Amino acid sequence: MKVLVVGAGGREHALVWKIGQSQKVSKIYCAPGNAGISEQATIVPIKANDLNGLLEFALREEIDLTVVGPEDPLTQGIVDLFESKGLFIFGANRKAAEIERSKAFAKEMMKIYHIPTAFYEIFDHPKEAMKYIRKQGVPLSSKRMGWPLARE
Repeated sequence: MKVLVVGAGGREHALVWKIGQSQKVSKIYCAPGNAGISEQATIVPIKANDLNGLLEFALREEIDLTVVGPEDPLTQGIVDLFESKGLFIFGANRKAAEIERSKAFAKEMMKIYHIPTAFYEIFDHPKEAMKYIRKQGVPLSSKRMGWPLARE
C-alpha cells in the first residue's frame, strides 16, 4: 500500500514513523515533509494547503491512503475533494474541521447542544476583552483572533 502523509511537523513525523511499521505499507510519501521525515519517507515538495497539487500527486502515484495532519488543509476541504475523486483519506471533512479551526464556533456548538465546557465570552475588539479579563480575574484562558492584545 502506498501512503501519503500531508504536513511537515512533529505530528506528521510521528504518523510517518508509525505508518512505516505496518507490513502492508510499501511506500510512504510526505508533503511537504521535513529533514527528519526524509529519513523515513519520500519528501514531496507540495505545500500542505495546495489541495489541487496534492490531488494530482495522489492520482498520478496511485496513492492508496492519504493521512492529513494539519488543520489548514482539512478546513480547506481536502477530505471532501479527495473523496469526490474516489480516493481514501483519513481526516475530518471541511464541516467537521471547522470545530478545530474556530474555537468560537466550537464553543457556540457546545452551548447549542448542551455539551459541558468552560465559561467563555467572544469579543470583537481587544479593549472589550481586556475589560473582561480585568473583571473576571484569574485563572483564565484566552485565544487571540487576529488583533494585537491591547495595553491600557
